[in-house]
Amino acid sequence: MEAKVTEPPRGSDHLALDCRGMNFYRIDRGLQDLLKLYMDPKLRAQMEPHYDRLGELAGGKLDELAEVADKHAPVLHARDRFGRDEDWIEYHPAYREMEKIAFGELGLHAMSHRGGVLGWPDPLPPIAKYAFTYLFVQAEFGLMCPVSVSDTSIFVIKRYGSEELKSRLLPRMLSQDLDTMWKGTQFMTEKAGGSDVGALETAARNENGVWRLYGDKWFCSHADADVALLLARPEGAPTGTRGLALFALPRRLEDGARNSYRIVRLKDKLGTKSMASGEIMLEGAVAHLVGDVRNGFKHMMDQVNLSRLSHGVRAAAMMRRCLNESLQVARTRSAFGRTLIEMPLVRKQLLKIMLPTEQALSMFAYTAHVMGRANQGDEGAHQLLRVLTPLYKYRACRDNIRVATGAMEMRGGNGYIEDFVNARLVRDAHVGVLWEGTSNIAALDAISRAVGKMHSHEALAGSLKAMVRESTQVPESFRARLDHTIDKAAAFATEVASRAENENWARLAAGALYNMTSAVLMAWEASRTANGKRLLLSRMIIDHRLSAEDPMAMRDNRWESPAIDLLFRDVDVPLAEAARLVR
Repeated sequence: MEAKVTEPPRGSDHLALDCRGMNFYRIDRGLQDLLKLYMDPKLRAQMEPHYDRLGELAGGKLDELAEVADKHAPVLHARDRFGRDEDWIEYHPAYREMEKIAFGELGLHAMSHRGGVLGWPDPLPPIAKYAFTYLFVQAEFGLMCPVSVSDTSIFVIKRYGSEELKSRLLPRMLSQDLDTMWKGTQFMTEKAGGSDVGALETAARNENGVWRLYGDKWFCSHADADVALLLARPEGAPTGTRGLALFALPRRLEDGARNSYRIVRLKDKLGTKSMASGEIMLEGAVAHLVGDVRNGFKHMMDQVNLSRLSHGVRAAAMMRRCLNESLQVARTRSAFGRTLIEMPLVRKQLLKIMLPTEQALSMFAYTAHVMGRANQGDEGAHQLLRVLTPLYKYRACRDNIRVATGAMEMRGGNGYIEDFVNARLVRDAHVGVLWEGTSNIAALDAISRAVGKMHSHEALAGSLKAMVRESTQVPESFRARLDHTIDKAAAFATEVASRAENENWARLAAGALYNMTSAVLMAWEASRTANGKRLLLSRMIIDHRLSAEDPMAMRDNRWESPAIDLLFRDVDVPLAEAARLVR
């Protein structure tokens, strides 16, 4: 029999492949391990087929729809065909199809608020919900804003709304019938203030027992939502955040008529192009007071903090897509007679993508787990959540930008072309450092408030030290190093928070707490899941994120080369093999 002749690659055969067609759940060993670690086994067994299906959708149909929707941005129509001022937004059918998957089929907005979603009799805990977010966003980021703000709006109305308001809004908002359901959002930013919420100028007047709003909201994502939560200042209320009240603004009144506000225009954004963000002019719009008129800002901060956690998870998801795309490039592209993944500099670049990606995954799983405990009334978990949320929002969203840029470079020139997902990932990554507070705001919240006023880092340090003690399969010398790092990062955060000029150091202290926390989590996860890769990454964090280095010194990295070899194996790494390298 003649030997079969294999033709050498020519033309397009040389190009690196992408991840289209993969199942994003099945290829994510880290996510599977952490769900086993944090989720109730019975719940995980019920959800796993749904995760698997969403993983397939995210790598296939959903990815295709997202690509189309990104290229066909929403269009605002000021009037209907009869000349009536019924401003409405036209979406591409691809976006509407994604809505059917997110709201209709999966019920992502409702699953943590009522039973019956995906066949589970109770509301799903945060770890289960955010796993769906994590998989969905690997294909489509823009739509997750309407999903998330619908979810968080339901939470705030359930917690603070009157019984009358809840009975009016919640049945519609919790529905999965797209023909009748009401989607939610929040309108916060004004020309006078974004981060400086106390500078808001929107006025609320109680006219004959009905609250009416007057003002101009400057950046309103999901501009045509059915219900918007927003802050306004009642007449006679004090200045600053103390004078703000929280209101629910329906798009349509009970008789079906349009409420008295207009979508003035849509924003021409850098990213999240599939989703409509616009400017809203309030012209005496009817609104319903939510909670105590004197505590609107505090009520709204519940929604903001939930959205911050969601942003961290979304950043983790986009980084995972970046990592998967980069590994696919490195394994399927050759240059100079070698596959890219064989090249030392490529491996270093891949490591710079892998490390923050895995950190963000660990922080997502742990923070969601802590939120679940807090929801059950665990006061210690509330303390942990208070510092974890701004830390996660701050660091994961910043890392996402660097990771997206690194993944674009890994694909080369094609990464800059809109035919591939990398360009969209770069554009979408940047919004994470803007929505729900900039990096400065998140870092100051973590250090000045969570650490300086509430001492939440003490609860975090205690929890992490207990994890170190439990990690008996991790070498004792490395556990001692982790323990020392906890003390050092906590002491530094305490010192920074106590200084009058703490703004100069807040970001550095927040970054140290984030990196310390993720290093401990990954070592503990390795001991619980026998996944040696997470232990190797834990040491990478200590060495590269939390240790001083001379930038012009040639470090002794003898441990690192074999560690990188293990990390880029497409098979599991035994914990014992990893442990020998971190001693």
